[in-house]
Amino acid sequence: MSPSRVIVLGAGVIGLTTAVVLAEAGRPVTVVAAKFPGATSAAAGASWGPYLVEPADQVARWSSHSLAVFTDLATAAPGSGVRLASGTDASRGVSTAPAWARTLPGFRPLRTEELPAGFARGHRYTTPLIDMPRYLRYLAKRAADAGAVLVRDTVSGLADPAAQAESIVNCTGMGARTLADDPTVRPIRGQHVVVANPGLIDFFEEDTGTSPDLLCIYPHRDTVVLGGTAIDGSADTAGDPAAAKAILERCIAVEPRLAGAPILEHRIGLRPTRPTVRVEREGKIVHNYGHGGAGVTLSWGCAEHVRALLQT
Repeated sequence: MSPSRVIVLGAGVIGLTTAVVLAEAGRPVTVVAAKFPGATSAAAGASWGPYLVEPADQVARWSSHSLAVFTDLATAAPGSGVRLASGTDASRGVSTAPAWARTLPGFRPLRTEELPAGFARGHRYTTPLIDMPRYLRYLAKRAADAGAVLVRDTVSGLADPAAQAESIVNCTGMGARTLADDPTVRPIRGQHVVVANPGLIDFFEEDTGTSPDLLCIYPHRDTVVLGGTAIDGSADTAGDPAAAKAILERCIAVEPRLAGAPILEHRIGLRPTRPTVRVEREGKIVHNYGHGGAGVTLSWGCAEHVRALLQT
């Protein structure tokens, strides 16, 4: 008996990764999305790190599997946009390194004199850093090379003819609020400023807790993604010049070499957040959404979970 056809709804990092895993496992896959790639994933920084996401036990498994895949991609697929980068995670308060950070290569606490002015604690480690535009193109090509069909279409509901198949995987992010009738899904608005890379290699992140004002510096090949914001409940995707100015000022204060770097673009996305990530089967539908700002970090582990659920 030939394997049944699967429709994956959504072409963000969750949908495309799920399509890759299923297609490479021999499933006939069609990816249906209004936009390739999804806007939120294209706006991400991005680095591996399971911040602020539940349930903890499953997140640990999903993120660990994803870390192993990203580590392999960094060496085996140089065109994927994934590299292993060293950098600093710092705090102005007394916060300590999360347990997962202590397991990463090169982890070590930093002395005060090794930190930028104003920071009290910090540590270094090596983790995957992902250039999202390049990476999403890589995923789309890898899915297509494995036989997946990519279809640009708008789906109004899970009963929509465009969504009909033996199995459906719902990777619609914020769209799941309507498509899955899930009012627990809420947006957290994120904004990044992308500048030309003045020669940075190491990343920098500040542990800002629950503040809506973030500080992260993610250097890629020719660009640096500077962040950011986390406006809980805001679904506004318009650019905010004042927020962009503040992002630049925060990042330049930590890394003066960014001063005067040409601004290349502004990226805005809505992190699809819910109390816990939802990866579960509901009849012929498998849900895979609600990853908040950890979609990249959980992507490969959640895709493998989906593959297992479709076999049950």
